[in-house]
Order: sequence, then C-alpha cells, then structure tokens
Amino acid sequence: MTLIFLISVFAGFIGALSGMGGGIIIVPALVLLGINIKYAIAASMLSVIATSCSATAAYAKERIVNLKIGTFLQLFTILGAIVGATLTLHMSEKPLSLMFGLILLTSWITLLKKGVSVAHYDNKGGVVDNYLELSGCYEEKVPPFRIINYKSRYAALGGPFMFLAGMVAGLLGIGAGALKVLILDLLMGLPPKVSTTTSNYIIGITALAGSSVFFASGYLKPGLAVPIILGVLVGSWVGSKLLVRMVEEAVRKLFLVILLVIALEMIWRGI
Repeated sequence: MTLIFLISVFAGFIGALSGMGGGIIIVPALVLLGINIKYAIAASMLSVIATSCSATAAYAKERIVNLKIGTFLQLFTILGAIVGATLTLHMSEKPLSLMFGLILLTSWITLLKKGVSVAHYDNKGGVVDNYLELSGCYEEKVPPFRIINYKSRYAALGGPFMFLAGMVAGLLGIGAGALKVLILDLLMGLPPKVSTTTSNYIIGITALAGSSVFFASGYLKPGLAVPIILGVLVGSWVGSKLLVRMVEEAVRKLFLVILLVIALEMIWRGI
C-alpha cells in the first residue's frame, strides 16, 4: 500500500501540472503490480476525481480556470464517460488504446510545430462562443507580469470532440486530459495555462460520471481506492502550487514531453 501511495503522489503531481489527471500513470502501474485491469480502471477514476478537486480549488483561487467554458463542455464529457465506462465492461481496450495513441502522436507533432503567441488567444469566436460569452482573462505571476485576455473559438465543435474524449476517459479509466487540453488549446484557442486548469476542472466531473458505472458493477474496492485518493490529493496540491509560478512556454514544453510518453505507452498497450 505504501508503494501505491507513492505512485499516486507522483501521478497527482503530474496530473495537476499537465491537466490530464493521474489515471494515465496509475492504471499501468497497478496492472504491473498484478491488479486486474478493470479494478485498476475503477480505482483510477476515483483518483482523477481527487486530482481534479484538489487542483481546481487552487486554480479557481488564482482565477486561471475558466468555469464557464468547463461547465459547458462537461455536458458532453459526462455523456461520453458513461458510454465509455459501459463499453469497458464488455470489450477489449487494445484497439482503442492503439487508436488513442496514434491520435496523441499526431497531435504531439502538430503541437511541436506550434509556438506560444499572445495573438493566438485573440479569437473572434463563433456563434456559440459569443452567445455564451466564453472568454476570460488572468494575470501572469511571472515576468513580464501581464494580463492575458482570451476568447474561445469553435465551441460548437469542441462539444462533440469532448464527448469522444469523455468516452475515452470512461473506457480507459483515465482523465483523458491530454485530449481535453488539445481540444481546448488547438481547437478552441485557449492559452496553455487556461487549457490545463480548465481540463483539470472538466476531468473530475467526467470521472464521477464514469465511476458510477464501475460502482454499480462492483469494481470499486475501498482498500485499493483509499491510498490512491490520499496520494493524488497530496501530489495534485503540490503540482497546482507550482503551475501558477511557471511561464507559459514551460507549461507547453512539459505537456509536450508527457504527451509523447503517453502516446508511445498507449501504442505499446494497443499492440
């Protein structure tokens, strides 16, 4: 249990910094320790909830997370998570793992070619974005200490894509934050910190919906879940404190490294 706790601390730390949740680390780690993958997925969903609660509380205090955008997109991820978790009980994860990994690898190549630019956040917005006023601003805590204003774009497309991300989250027992951050960044045009923090907010509610399916099916074991939840709470609290002091480019580079590792891991699991 001590080893599981330490793994969970690391998973929570990485999850809070990257906006992905800790499930992508916890699931393979538990499987390597000899735990049945369906029990690992169920416990991982709880860890994602814990990561989200701890990190979002800190980000909301710093006024970085965009609750309005996150709440809108949660309507889609919740439905996706329920569908994905239900499918987990009846099908193999390998084909989707392979597809997921290839999608992430393609996204990694796209992000690698894309730099950080303030002009990138000055979007005109679509009909849905403007009607719901999906915009915001936050203050950088590091030099040059500027106010960054931004507006969402393509929210009408972001919703359906978030449904797919929620389905992947429910199926694999992860936050699928990598997909969510990519949707928020590449498609909806939000700054890296806003994408990361808003993803952290979204993954918690998504995981709550998915874990309800596992709970009803008897795959949630308190003895396994308790050390995982405690570990990710500690790790995500530390990670959230560090993120607000990091520059945008550092957040982007960290996300690129983690995204590549996850993509290769998913491809390996798929084959």
